[in-house]
Amino acid sequence: MKFSLFHIFKDLRRRDHKPAFGGLEILKYIGPGLLVTVGFIDPGNWASNLAAGADYGYQLLWMVTLSTIMLIVLQHNVAHLGIATGLCLSEAATMHMPRWLSRSVLSSAIVASVSTSLAELLGGAIALHMLFGIPIKIGAVITLITILILLFSNSYRKLEKWIIGFVSLIGLSFIYELTLADISWSQALVGWVKPSFPEGSMVVIMSVLGAVVMPHNLFLHSEIIQSRQWNLTDESIKRKQLRFEFLDTLFSMIVGWAINSAMILMAAATFFKHGIVVDELQQAKNMLAPLLGNNAAVIFAVALLMAGVASTITSAMAGGSIFAGFFGEPFDMKDNHSRLGVLISLIPAVLVIFLISDPFKGLIYSQMLLSIQLPITIFTQIYLTSSRKVMGEYSNSSLLKIYLLLIGGVVTFLNIRLLMSIL
Repeated sequence: MKFSLFHIFKDLRRRDHKPAFGGLEILKYIGPGLLVTVGFIDPGNWASNLAAGADYGYQLLWMVTLSTIMLIVLQHNVAHLGIATGLCLSEAATMHMPRWLSRSVLSSAIVASVSTSLAELLGGAIALHMLFGIPIKIGAVITLITILILLFSNSYRKLEKWIIGFVSLIGLSFIYELTLADISWSQALVGWVKPSFPEGSMVVIMSVLGAVVMPHNLFLHSEIIQSRQWNLTDESIKRKQLRFEFLDTLFSMIVGWAINSAMILMAAATFFKHGIVVDELQQAKNMLAPLLGNNAAVIFAVALLMAGVASTITSAMAGGSIFAGFFGEPFDMKDNHSRLGVLISLIPAVLVIFLISDPFKGLIYSQMLLSIQLPITIFTQIYLTSSRKVMGEYSNSSLLKIYLLLIGGVVTFLNIRLLMSIL
């Protein structure tokens, strides 16, 4: 099937498309939760965790704990939607919400996908600069072209396991390095459980939140779940899959919490302790030096490049899923709605990169923007999963609804504090 921009726009209004439910086939051997875990090791996470640990030591570890707890509940809840209804979050919003409201929600989610893609493409560009001296803007274009080729040719299937394996290994390396670094565990224990708002820290706090609880991952998780098209009529199968999904999510989120925490701890021990100001992502290589020695810079750059590629692909898929949801369709790379959604997620992100003068701040602020959109996605999800019309007997219990509303309230409160700090 030949691909061109002309064909995409020509077929947008076509209504005879039959979804193949195979658009996410590359992920069929990967637990949906593990996919989210890999997202914990993306360039945006590295930048947010580096800034948190380098600027504030152990004081912002609590946000990793809080964000992970919220993410476990939210990811499990959105997976319920996919298993119980066979719909992803964007499809369900289009089907069960007023048109003007669903359009507004999904449009904001696409903006979040663009912001995510910006961080991932920027990470890939920084990696190319570290490896080959390629200017950031040119590196972003090269990364974009690479991603489009991998997605539209479906050749990513040949690389994804290697990429995920290598990136995960680097993430676990941060955890191992805790045994080599001089960590103040007493301060860390306090930092994990005691909320703290150091002066000027709200942007970094919200970037950590946005880097962990990423709106596009909620859409993507539900898409992966529904793309499997389990038997939706057999209640025993539904319950079995719900149990499997919960264990998958719980395990993956705990691993993600450990990796994020390790990054902040290493940044605190490497930079904050010695009063070193961090103003570029490249400095993160110093955190790997105790384990990797002189090879740290090259290995970090390769890991950053792979993380950028892997996470850009998932962000683009999320953008495609959200845009396809406008038309009540699942993600399918053979369909032009999904293809255009991918382009909408990626191309504006590259254009914004051309306007950014400070790549490191660009990474931080891109993650912060995710936290601003987050309440919209959360309350949309709560509405859908609490509706017996949508979920039937699998609608949220009263207790779960309270938990979800509390999460939405906390995220909204943090956004208000961010606004107050800016004003």
